[in-house]
Amino acid sequence: MIQLIHDYWRAFLFTDGENITGVAITLWLLVISVGIGFCLSIPLAVLRVSPNRWVSGPVWLYTYIFRGTPLYIQLLLFYTGIYSLQVVRAHAPLDAFFRSGMNCTLLAFALNTCAYTTELFAGAIKATPYGEVEAARAYGMSQFTTLRHIVIPSALRRALPLYSNEVILMLHATTLAFTATVPDILKIARDANSATYLSFQAFGIAALLYLAISFSLVALFRLAERRWLAYLAPRRH
Repeated sequence: MIQLIHDYWRAFLFTDGENITGVAITLWLLVISVGIGFCLSIPLAVLRVSPNRWVSGPVWLYTYIFRGTPLYIQLLLFYTGIYSLQVVRAHAPLDAFFRSGMNCTLLAFALNTCAYTTELFAGAIKATPYGEVEAARAYGMSQFTTLRHIVIPSALRRALPLYSNEVILMLHATTLAFTATVPDILKIARDANSATYLSFQAFGIAALLYLAISFSLVALFRLAERRWLAYLAPRRH
């Protein structure tokens, strides 16, 4: 166990001597995919709640497909499926993009978490108290101004506890990155296991690292909830 830690602690945390690996790659995958998914999900959630089916329909179809199929299959389609198409290989930018396992992994993760987050935020927007909208209209706010200053901020605050679960689930989903040869925590654990045959120790270290990251994320979201959801806490008399 001590020898394994001595030989692989750098690879588990940030580098194998040549490339960035382990925790650094896992956090990179999580932050970039969740960041992209969050930014895309807000306008998509607004479109999702539109009464116009020509507007909401395509968004519903997108979220239905990505929530209805396993992330592992989506990753394989982006990493091996799309690159096998002749039209992709014939265009240099597409060929360069889909040849990279990191690019394919980030694309699959971002689109997947975006689909779940879109539905989450759409539900929060629909649950916005009607009184808040009426008050905004009474102040003379336009529909766009009401959406930007009242509805979306209120929905994002109320969706925060559920969104924290999505981020944790996305962290766990990053364990699929090794499929595309991305050297995340699990990939390093598999390499260590192959070299030393210390399966319990290698995967145990990986489990502890994921546990530490999860607890850190939970703590950060709890602080955010205390700040932005304080108005929902019961008042003490």
